[in-house]
Amino acid sequence: MDKFYLSEINIYPIKSLGGISVQSAFIEDKGLQYDRRWMLVDEDGEFITQRKHFQLSLLQVQILNNVLTVSHKTDANQNISFDLEAQTGSSIPVKIWDDDSTGIEVSHEVSEWFSHFMNMKVKLVRMPIDEKRLVETPFATNNEVVSFADGYPTLLIGQSALDGLNEKLAEPILMDRFRPNLVFTGGAAHIEDQFEVFKIGKVEFKAVKPCSRCVLITINQQTGNKGQEPLKTLANYRNVNNKIMFGQNLLHKGSGLISVGDEIHIETWK
Repeated sequence: MDKFYLSEINIYPIKSLGGISVQSAFIEDKGLQYDRRWMLVDEDGEFITQRKHFQLSLLQVQILNNVLTVSHKTDANQNISFDLEAQTGSSIPVKIWDDDSTGIEVSHEVSEWFSHFMNMKVKLVRMPIDEKRLVETPFATNNEVVSFADGYPTLLIGQSALDGLNEKLAEPILMDRFRPNLVFTGGAAHIEDQFEVFKIGKVEFKAVKPCSRCVLITINQQTGNKGQEPLKTLANYRNVNNKIMFGQNLLHKGSGLISVGDEIHIETWK
């Protein structure tokens, strides 16, 4: 029987910007600590996404000593920093897909920096700690909540899935195209499709829904350039009801620390 081990933990503090690879992370009720707790919105409060604004892939995020820094991957002169607790205090209604939620603007200065970068009026908002954005039914089982992520607290992908895809591509791609929170080693390609309930450390996870992929995975996260791959190739073997599936959305019970190298203990299979 194969054994499965966590090989990557990634958080994406600002939705649609670059991620941070960490060795350990704390799982909270909304998912990994700091993951998608901030988001860019337009003047109507609608979320800004890399699906439409490819240039967001060029913004890298770093957290150090309770300060979040955003910097341009190719232009060192473009950067801005703010305290993790920074906020103006005034909340505004925001919208992610069909969900209505609430955000608090970080600061006018930060919003102006992003507006200049985007060449459009935007605000950077933070999710209030007490905000309860519910996971969609019928997949939620216990009123689970989620951050500003698309719909679920955590996304899991096996390294074997990417390796299998890269064998079919003329030019291999990196895992960052798929923006997973958790990556693991072991098993055949897409073995995560068969996971149901499993534990990492003391936290119990349940794979509730395959992740449907969009144009975002065709954006090179290092250059911001968009192509046809890997959607074109994936359409040949990962198409389910006209949706391209890659990875598993997870719900979880409890909280606790997880670390790279932790074993994934499968309790039940689909």
